Amino acid sequence: MRTSHIFCPLPMQRGLAAIAFIFATAAATPALAQTNTQAEAEAIVLRPLSFFKVNDLDFGSIIASGTAGTVRLAPDGTRTRTGGATLAGNDGEPARFAGLGTPNRQVNISLGSNTIWITGPGTRMRVRDFEIGSTPTAILSTTPTRFSIATAIGNYNFPVGATLEVGANQAPGDYSGTFTITLNYL
Repeated sequence: MRTSHIFCPLPMQRGLAAIAFIFATAAATPALAQTNTQAEAEAIVLRPLSFFKVNDLDFGSIIASGTAGTVRLAPDGTRTRTGGATLAGNDGEPARFAGLGTPNRQVNISLGSNTIWITGPGTRMRVRDFEIGSTPTAILSTTPTRFSIATAIGNYNFPVGATLEVGANQAPGDYSGTFTITLNYL
């Protein structure tokens, strides 16, 4: 099969005729009045005394420099930085969990570890000092970390923030890891 004609320029008259033919064909095509698109639908059906992850902990976009630094993401979504870590954009959000219990029930929260490592294309980074936040549906007391379910139907949600240690000259890319939250309904 010969394909050299794809790479060779058309003589000027043939090229203009080809372009005119394309425009004439496009103009003759009727406009479509209807288009279709798809979306997803999801549902979570809870059993009593359970909870689930609503969204992951996301420190947002960060620019590393030649100096190590940290990014703290508070449970309320506020991001702050130290050292050579620069915040890029306004993205980033705390993890959020929700669940179903019974009204006024006490719930203890514990973390599998208050330090984890996240990995990616460069040196792993440490995530530490996890913070569990209060909400109107989960009013937190800190010793021990406990909340009372404050809604009449027993649903609740709570955010979790943490601090990320960004290395000097940290390689760009996506980093991820996991942490564990355990609830004990009292």
